[in-house]
Amino acid sequence: MLSRTVALAISAPVLLATAKPLMPRATCSTGTTELCCLSVVGASDVSTLLGLLGITVPGGNLNVGLACSPISSVATGGGSCIANAVCCEDNSLDGLVAIGCTPVAL
Repeated sequence: MLSRTVALAISAPVLLATAKPLMPRATCSTGTTELCCLSVVGASDVSTLLGLLGITVPGGNLNVGLACSPISSVATGGGSCIANAVCCEDNSLDGLVAIGCTPVAL
């Protein structure tokens, strides 16, 4: 897990530079997790990083959230997000990388 964290920390500046704005939705749908992510990018933009972490994204067209935390646990503002508020389909890596993310308006 430490190697995954180091890989993300090393690549974070590049990922932030390639982030694209996304159109927000009003709410998360059933089966998704509401997260606050430092960066949201296309899976194809971070395919090398995902490969190093052993993550396969089906189709490669999904958005990926990086360095995410649940909206309810964001320390400042309780339930707010000053970065990228998103709904993600797969947060199995506890916020390190979240897959299938769609912006949401808080």
